[in-house]
Amino acid sequence: MNKPLDIGQRQDHLRKLLKAAFVVPVLTIERVADAVPLARALVAGGVRTLEITLRTDAAVEAAKAVVAEVPEAIVGIGTVLTPADFQKAYAIGARFTVSPGATRELLDIAASSDLPFLPGVATASELMQARERGFDTLKFFPAEQAGGIAMLRAWAGPFPDVRFCPTGGIGEANAANWLSEPMVLAVGGSWICPSSMVHSGDWAGITAMCARTMKSLQAP
Repeated sequence: MNKPLDIGQRQDHLRKLLKAAFVVPVLTIERVADAVPLARALVAGGVRTLEITLRTDAAVEAAKAVVAEVPEAIVGIGTVLTPADFQKAYAIGARFTVSPGATRELLDIAASSDLPFLPGVATASELMQARERGFDTLKFFPAEQAGGIAMLRAWAGPFPDVRFCPTGGIGEANAANWLSEPMVLAVGGSWICPSSMVHSGDWAGITAMCARTMKSLQAP
């Protein structure tokens, strides 16, 4: 039996996953029937690492369907707000979890679990609390509203070892700017799968948008 990864190893694994992803789409799925074709459309466009948020009644069944039917996708569960949500993500078979913040209870359960956790921070104090528990790979949220790139650059001095996946206010126009920052591993956002395209079932359009985005972000 393999020995469970310690928190440092889990954070390293999460860093590698995010760095390879470039973009992590934040998915709020309203209809379970959309989940699998949406995930397949994203994967076909080169976007494999997905965050399915627990914001709708369909979220859990949608995530289960993607885990079962789209093995190429690396499924994370987002909007994890409570220890119960964390346990729910574990039961779904998520590869990682994401929260907009970081309560003591969430940090406790994540520190004792073998499921990687990306806690959200918006202030230096929140960053320090997460870092004290061993979490040095964080979600900066809401990124633009909480100070943007200037805030990350200010944090680089006292916290040079911390890395981020910023989310909030990031889109096609500014994603490359964020990704050019040394502290940024990937960015989160929903612009590559607009709700209008999901509702209309424009899977080919989503694939094309993903392919264009990934090509532009990976260009030298």
